[in-house]
Amino acid sequence: MPVEQITFWLFSAVLIASALRVITARNPVHSVLFLVLCFFTAAGLWLLLEAEFLGILLVLVYVGAVMVLFLFVVMMLDINLEPLREGFVRYLPLGILVGVVMIAQLALILGPGHFGEEYYAMPERAPADYSNTEHLGQVLYTEYLYHFEIAAVILLVAIIAAISLTLRKRPETTNYQSPSEQVRVGKSDRLRIVPMDSEKRE
Repeated sequence: MPVEQITFWLFSAVLIASALRVITARNPVHSVLFLVLCFFTAAGLWLLLEAEFLGILLVLVYVGAVMVLFLFVVMMLDINLEPLREGFVRYLPLGILVGVVMIAQLALILGPGHFGEEYYAMPERAPADYSNTEHLGQVLYTEYLYHFEIAAVILLVAIIAAISLTLRKRPETTNYQSPSEQVRVGKSDRLRIVPMDSEKRE
């Protein structure tokens, strides 16, 4: 067996094991750390497929930014884990049913022809001057242009919704600035002259 396939199976086993530990770990901080391990191993799989840009992007964006934010949020929040553990056992049959349905849908979409031995072979080596970033940009902005634009609009709506939910008017806890009121401010509103008697030195 070639070294590439051994590395692929090793990374895949680590990815599956760490993904299971994400949902079975009792400590939420441990779950976040196992999720970081998932991203690292997924980035290694991208590198095996000669998609260096996607692998580096996965490490920089998700591990370097998103997961650090998740870790800080989990460590700052005081979460009561007892109700969550009870709910995990209670909703386990429903979760297994949903997982089976998703696997069946993936099998129907991909079809049995996509699981042959020819799909386990490593892809052909790209030439030395090949740029997967350029190829990704060409495919993304030509064949999948509408999908990319729809995803961008959905993300924009999500950002606006998150901002609107966060910036609720709470006069007792939040200080707001009104630009129109700031423009109408005059000298008498900002400056007050207090008359004081001069002091005489003896």
